[in-house]
Amino acid sequence: MPMNLPLKDMTLHEKLAAMESLWEDIARSPESIESPTWHKDILDERRQRIAEGKAQFMDWEAAKTEIRNKVS
Repeated sequence: MPMNLPLKDMTLHEKLAAMESLWEDIARSPESIESPTWHKDILDERRQRIAEGKAQFMDWEAAKTEIRNKVS
């Protein structure tokens, strides 16, 4: 079912509100969302590294700073 939204006519606030409404609706039934296999593989690998004591952890504030530096 195609949906046509007047995106060019919508303000940023209206677009964000629409996205928020969509996400709230999707989040009501998380069991209906299937994670892709590659995501499970990455999580399994990370759990294994933790179990082996090979994982390194970082303070959340430091992690956000590092991510911001990488994307800007």
